[in-house]
Amino acid sequence: MLFKIQRFDSLDSTNRYLLDEARAGAPEGLVAVADHQTAGRGRRGRSWVAPPGAALLVSVLLRPSLAPDRAQLVSIAAGLAMADAIASVAGFLPDLKWPNDLLVDDKKLAGLLAEADGDAVVVGVGVNVEWHDFPPEVAELATACNVVTGRSVDRDAILDEFLVRFGERCRDLEGVLADYRARLATLGRRVRVETGTGTFTGTAVGVGGGGELLVDRDGGGPVAVHAGDVVHLRVA
Repeated sequence: MLFKIQRFDSLDSTNRYLLDEARAGAPEGLVAVADHQTAGRGRRGRSWVAPPGAALLVSVLLRPSLAPDRAQLVSIAAGLAMADAIASVAGFLPDLKWPNDLLVDDKKLAGLLAEADGDAVVVGVGVNVEWHDFPPEVAELATACNVVTGRSVDRDAILDEFLVRFGERCRDLEGVLADYRARLATLGRRVRVETGTGTFTGTAVGVGGGGELLVDRDGGGPVAVHAGDVVHLRVA
């Protein structure tokens, strides 16, 4: 896959920009990168906020030949590719958390958001690269590449490595699940699952063929979670 990168000093949302470009007929491989987002989005309507220059904010437009129930494979491929890019450039390998976070010591390093429109899928990634003063409300929940390594980390080097590895993953989207299952830190963990219909606890035991999380629900047997938030619970 050939990538064409468009860079912005500031943009409301790299995902929003590429979805608009997709509706206008843009081909897959278009990449939007911003130093700052004024209306960055996370999952379930949350905002993504980072000071200018603190994060790698990148979205990629794809037009994959996938059934709708397999579209999550694109996000899985992006998560694996970004984790490997960070390992290559920064020297540490983040954990993968279902469905779309990268963690270090259970602190959030990166988040992903995939959005579809017609045959287009836009996957966005926000990676905390160079933070020095986290807001008090996230200081215990988030981390950054420079915090983990004790040195500055090059955002562009991570971007370049990510695009190479993501392109490789996209050539075999059906094959990403094996690596994901082997590396997903959520598996085997006690979790709290929050969905649109309620909350329950259990143990994460597997990943289904469409990327759904399989949870052995406390007192209720196995459940396939296709969408929702998962919290890793600490065991006393």
